[in-house]
Amino acid sequence: MSAIHWTEKNTPRSAHWHSENATEPPRRVINADDRMPADTAYRLACEGTALLWRGDFHNARQLLQAMGRRIDRNRKPAGPAASPAEAFRLHRRARNHRARVLGRLLVLLEDDYRLDLRRAPDVRQACTEAYGPPSGPTAVSLTELLGVTGAHQWRTKGVEVPALAARLHPHYGVFSPVRGEYVDLVARAPLPTPAGRRAGRRTAFDLGTGTGVLAAVLARRGIDHIVATDISPRALACASDNVRRLHLTGRVQLVGPCLFPAGRADLVVCNPPWIPARPTSAVEQGVYDSDGGMLRGFLDGLTAHLEPGGEGWLVLSDLAEHLGLRTRGELLADIEAAGLRVVDRTDTRPRHPRARDTADPLHAARAAEVTSLWRLTCR
Repeated sequence: MSAIHWTEKNTPRSAHWHSENATEPPRRVINADDRMPADTAYRLACEGTALLWRGDFHNARQLLQAMGRRIDRNRKPAGPAASPAEAFRLHRRARNHRARVLGRLLVLLEDDYRLDLRRAPDVRQACTEAYGPPSGPTAVSLTELLGVTGAHQWRTKGVEVPALAARLHPHYGVFSPVRGEYVDLVARAPLPTPAGRRAGRRTAFDLGTGTGVLAAVLARRGIDHIVATDISPRALACASDNVRRLHLTGRVQLVGPCLFPAGRADLVVCNPPWIPARPTSAVEQGVYDSDGGMLRGFLDGLTAHLEPGGEGWLVLSDLAEHLGLRTRGELLADIEAAGLRVVDRTDTRPRHPRARDTADPLHAARAAEVTSLWRLTCR
């Protein structure tokens, strides 16, 4: 396990280093407290120095916000002639820079994940859920810890899913179904009728199940047996928890880590990450898919896993097309190359607030975005 090293009261200290986005442990760590000005903290963080916070917890959050404002003031906007792809590249670079600088404000979790800071919240349960049992003093960035505690709140309260008339409870590192339009598409599309029979036991695969939301929707729609997969152990644990909460354990089976399970199904549903770009953290794996690998994996493996007369449902946003990262022609060519044909396509517009945020650097692309359910069969 990686470690960080620093000196405190003339005594050498060390602690385990944990970073969800695989950031290397900082080489230089100094103590910081309520006396440190925001300008100094920002300068040091930009230079690569990590600041181990030893002051008041709420003051640390305020310092983080102040550092963020300085990053925003120094950010160079994209020029008016920037292409959508260039605007996206600059946006990602700015976000990565922001994460890198703010990630240098650190806190120390004690042996039991306790924060030994004034006015610090109890983060022990949240950290145990995200990281597993404690294994000694551990240093993490404050931004990561805030994400962990925020995820704990979501996990505790749950997220309302109208298509289920129930709440789902996302775990840390698992993409939350806050964008309900893609869930509604799966809830309303006509179910395929297996070839040669009008009734009987129907089966489905839900690839990349995440929280298990689409598997649950299919079960509520009357699919007799659903096999849900994911490559993430966190997602499999999350989906298992939600399936149990919804009393669907007899109809939804969790398998993984993998993309396709063994066998064939009448319906194979996949909602892959929509943007072909490299994720920089675990939670970003629900949005970014390096080189569109999961999308191509789904298309290339579909014919071998469909029962006669079965359908594959591809739920995909066209945001990547508006950003110049993928063309519609490339998508259709991949579908054809996989031996598939399009039976139908149902479109919907996003309802999330970012689609209306004119201050978003990617507003033009988000405002034009359409999410589609592509019904695919073997040619």
